[in-house]
Amino acid sequence: MDAADHQALERWLHVLSAGLRDKGPDLTARQTAVLLSIYLTPPPHTAGRLGRELGLAKPAVTRALDVLEQLEFVRRLPNAEDGRSRLLQRTVKGSVYLDSFAARVRAT
Repeated sequence: MDAADHQALERWLHVLSAGLRDKGPDLTARQTAVLLSIYLTPPPHTAGRLGRELGLAKPAVTRALDVLEQLEFVRRLPNAEDGRSRLLQRTVKGSVYLDSFAARVRAT
């Protein structure tokens, strides 16, 4: 491992440690990736589309979405174009969480 790799991993350790000390939820890497994808890429978002973008099986994305919806970080809405799927909507609570997450990343 070179110095740049060591520094990058050390920064990530500080971000993770700060997150563990916060009063917020302890999201898994998968849940965090799904949440970031919803907030950083343009909608519309569906579980199937997120699975393709992240290289994950749709059931894995659905399980992550179950937690994110329970935390009120995302909302599932009916999809008028495809009654079998749900559209994912960002929420204020999810935006506030990611603002805090971004501040932790910037602080390292």
